[in-house]
Amino acid sequence: MNTRITRAALAAVLATSATLAHAQAQGPVKVGFMLPYSGTYAALGTAIENGFKLYVDEQGGKLAGREVAYYKVDDESNPAKAPENANRLIKRDQVDILVGTVHSGVAMALTKAAKESDTTLLVTNAGADAITGPMCGMGVFRTSFSNWQPAYAMGPIAAEKGYKTAVTITWKYAAGEEAVAGFREGFEKSGGKVVKDLSLPFPNVEFQPLLTEIAALKPDVVFTFFAGGGAVKFVQDYAAAGLNKTIPLYGSGFLTDGTLQAQGQSAQGLLTTLHYADGLDNPRDKAFRAAYAKAYPGVAPDVYAVQGYDAAQLLAAGLQAVQGDLSKKADMRKAMRAATIDSPRGAFTLSPAGNPVQDIYLRQVDGLENKVVKVAVRKLADPARGCRL
Repeated sequence: MNTRITRAALAAVLATSATLAHAQAQGPVKVGFMLPYSGTYAALGTAIENGFKLYVDEQGGKLAGREVAYYKVDDESNPAKAPENANRLIKRDQVDILVGTVHSGVAMALTKAAKESDTTLLVTNAGADAITGPMCGMGVFRTSFSNWQPAYAMGPIAAEKGYKTAVTITWKYAAGEEAVAGFREGFEKSGGKVVKDLSLPFPNVEFQPLLTEIAALKPDVVFTFFAGGGAVKFVQDYAAAGLNKTIPLYGSGFLTDGTLQAQGQSAQGLLTTLHYADGLDNPRDKAFRAAYAKAYPGVAPDVYAVQGYDAAQLLAAGLQAVQGDLSKKADMRKAMRAATIDSPRGAFTLSPAGNPVQDIYLRQVDGLENKVVKVAVRKLADPARGCRL
C-alpha cells in the first residue's frame, strides 16, 4: 500500500512538473496595457497598471507557471486614436490579453478591436454600459463597474434623505451621460424627480455658467459624474461658489477617488457611491493596502488599483483552469466567467455579460479617505440591456 501511495505521489509530482515545464516552454503570457499615461487620466492609468503588476508579483511574477511580459501604449484618452493604438498591441505586439482602459469612448473602440481579433479583453475601468450591453462578447470581461451601477445606487440614497428634486451635471460623453441616466432611474423609481441635466464638452472645466444655473434652479440635491483633474476643479469650484452650503453635492465615487489630496477642504463631507471604499475592514483589503503601500511608497491605493489587481486575479483564474495553455481560449474564458474573485472590495462574481455583480458602498469624505458609511445596494447586477451571447 505504501508503495502505491509513493508511486501515486511521485506521479502527481511528475505531472505537476511536466505541466510547469510545458507552461514555461510556451513562453510568456503577453499582456498589453492600453491605458492613459498622459493627460487628465494619467494617474488612473498608472494605478491600474500598478495594481495588475502587484498581483502578478505576489504570485512570483508568473501566472499558471508562465512568465508575464508587458507591452504598453498611451491611449491619451483619445477615441480617434483608439483603433490604431489597439492594433499596435494586437497586430504588432501580438499580445494574448488586452488590459484597458479609462475613457469610455476609447474603451468601446478597444472592445470592437478585441472582438474582431478574438483577443481576450479585461476592461479595468471604463464603465460604458455598451461594453457589457450590446457590445458584449465571450472574450470581453470587466473588473470595474458599469456607469449605471454606482450612479443608480445613489438614487435611493438621495430619496432616503428626503430630497425630491435634483439637477445633474457631467461631461457630454458616454460615461457621464450613462451615469446621469442611472442616477435618474434610481432616483425617480424612489419618488424623486430630475428637473434638469446640465453638461459641457469633455474635458472642458469652465463650470461657472453651469454653477450659476444650478444656483438659480435651487434643486434639493445635485448629482455629478466627473473624474480625474475635472473632478478636482469641479469640487473646488462648487465650494468656491458657496453651493456646498445650500445644495448637497452627490456623485459617483470617481468624484473623490484619487483626487482628495488636490481637492483639499472643498471635498470634506461629500457623499459618493462606489464599489470600493476606505475602511472596508476585511482581511483581503488590509493585505492589499499594506502590499500596495510597500510596493509603491507614497501612493495611496485606490479603486483604480483595485480594478487592475482584480483583472490580474481574473486572468489567473482562467489560466489556471487551462494550466497556462492559451490555445484553450474557450475553456479559459468559461473559467473566467465562472470565477469568484476574492477582491479587496469584497468578493464578487461576474454576470453572464461579464460585468461584476458587486456591493455598492455609500462613502463619505473624511480627511484623505472615502470612508464607508454602509452598503447602498448589495450584489447589484447591471441590467446588461442589449447583450446577446
